[in-house]
Amino acid sequence: MGRKTLLDRAVAMLMAGGQGERLYPLTKDRAKPAVPFGGVYRIIDFTLSNCLNSGLRRIFVLTQYKSVSLHRHVLLAWNMFNYELGEYINLVPPQRRIGGSWYRGTADAIYQNIYLLEQERPDYVVILSGDHVYKMDYGPLLEFHVKKRAELTVACVEVPRKEASRLGVMEIDADCRVVGFQEKPADPKPLPDDPHTSLGSMGVYVFNTPKLVRVLTEDARTDSEHDFGKNIIPGMVAAQERVYAYRFQDENRNQVKYWRDIGTIDSYYEANMDLVGVTPVFNLYDKDWPIRTYHPQLPPAKIVHTERPGEVLNSLVANGCIVSGGRVAQSILSPGVHIHTGAEVTASILLEGVDVGRGARVHRAVVDKEVRIPPGDAIGLDPQQDRRRFKVTAKGIVVVPRGIILQK
Repeated sequence: MGRKTLLDRAVAMLMAGGQGERLYPLTKDRAKPAVPFGGVYRIIDFTLSNCLNSGLRRIFVLTQYKSVSLHRHVLLAWNMFNYELGEYINLVPPQRRIGGSWYRGTADAIYQNIYLLEQERPDYVVILSGDHVYKMDYGPLLEFHVKKRAELTVACVEVPRKEASRLGVMEIDADCRVVGFQEKPADPKPLPDDPHTSLGSMGVYVFNTPKLVRVLTEDARTDSEHDFGKNIIPGMVAAQERVYAYRFQDENRNQVKYWRDIGTIDSYYEANMDLVGVTPVFNLYDKDWPIRTYHPQLPPAKIVHTERPGEVLNSLVANGCIVSGGRVAQSILSPGVHIHTGAEVTASILLEGVDVGRGARVHRAVVDKEVRIPPGDAIGLDPQQDRRRFKVTAKGIVVVPRGIILQK
């Protein structure tokens, strides 16, 4: 083999065990990283595509909560790695090798899998989250880490100061060294050169492996929350360790940097709806940065003229969909959705296999898999009726859970 690159000397540990309580009921039967997004993807596909496009091909996916569908998806969509060439993607459920507990926090999830690092012996560990949507090349991040002789580098995104209280906020000096850290502060510290902007942690970290093992081992002996944002990073900054902030370089190449934590139903809905705009902020069609996923063996989408013409406007329509004399506008139809004659779907997200009966209407709704909406039913048009039957968010988005039996 030739000389190893920085990426060859690193492993990725992707944390994908998130319960996603604020995304309920979409997380009723699946982990947050397995939640469908954009018609054909799962949320985890974006981080895994970043790894693949960056050339980071030694990946451990740490799972925990309701992981069956996530495991199935990774095995079907991400089986292209060749172990004989030193590349792999390994699913790692909790094994309770250290102590008798499940993962108690983000840091504990890595700590309980230290034996993987002992086996692989990487120089660097790239710690990622499986529930964010963004495009990032991890190669320049690693180069920055080595150039700064850092022990920990935290990838950060610039956010308006008034919105930064939902993130971990970095206080940096002129050399990008972190001199202060606040976890979800009420009054976030601004950048030195911009009083209206703060630097928020993306949940993407690069550690030198020996340092990571040491700080995790020390943390495990305490009664902390065993969390990178709450314990590990503040502790290293307070101890004046070499912690640096790397400013996010967006491969999406738009005027506005795109990084989304799909944490609530409303943020999930808004991020999906952006994709059906005339010029979406997030570009799914960039051939230089493909987003990989699993595509089931289904026929092409079909628009049918019956008693009235089928009509689809400003929407994403996946394979296997049939719009049979119905109307779809500003919506996302996942694989195998069927819209019957006279039905109307507007500003909605329909997941796989949803069937919308004749004359039914769906507006500003998220409908989970395999739901059959009866002929003539109405969802998203009568707030009082919707609240009696379904979850309705603060912004009025109706969520129809998987497995519900609807009767008109």
